[in-house]
Amino acid sequence: MATKQLQGIVRGRVQGVFFRASLQREARRLGLTGWTKNLADQSVEFVAEGEEDKLRELLGWAGRGPSAARVERVETRWRGYQGDFIDFRILE
Repeated sequence: MATKQLQGIVRGRVQGVFFRASLQREARRLGLTGWTKNLADQSVEFVAEGEEDKLRELLGWAGRGPSAARVERVETRWRGYQGDFIDFRILE
């Protein structure tokens, strides 16, 4: 399967519920690299790279989030693999 990059913006109640830390843990478990950060509009953005099937797993997880989250929707953009990241980080 091809390696790709996935950008997602998760909307709903996703800040203050450990969404970024949980997303980081899930991405690392799947062997993905990239980052996640809070946005000013109370959404969470992430960029992840890796095997497409693992990215789709992460996307499925992001649609649910941790138990305290209430995800309304996830906006996505698929891109070609860039190889820019060495791990998965939380950005401030």
